[in-house]
Amino acid sequence: MSTLKNSVRLTGFLGNKPDIKRFGDNKSLARVAIAVNERYKNQAGEWLTDTQWHNLVLWGKQAVFAEKSLEKGSEVSIEGKLINRTYVNREGMTRYITEIIVNEVYKVNRPVKAETVE
Repeated sequence: MSTLKNSVRLTGFLGNKPDIKRFGDNKSLARVAIAVNERYKNQAGEWLTDTQWHNLVLWGKQAVFAEKSLEKGSEVSIEGKLINRTYVNREGMTRYITEIIVNEVYKVNRPVKAETVE
């Protein structure tokens, strides 16, 4: 077990256009939320969908890729690590947040199903 590390892989759909920030020395940061859907049958045999939202943080080349190639609704597959952090909001309350620092991001291009017209 000592070889396990902090790693997460998700495939889902972006909930909005990535929010891009630029810093000195050509550094870029992108933040965006991803929706991951899981379908399952309940005890009555009905199909249900459970959607989980995750906050993604992309730096450098991944942030540039997000800015140029991703938009609201894009399907992406990511690999990264979980981080927990705290901050104090404007009202002085401490907030806790979990984010995924993305190491790799791929845009999923699924083939479009042809519709038949009779």
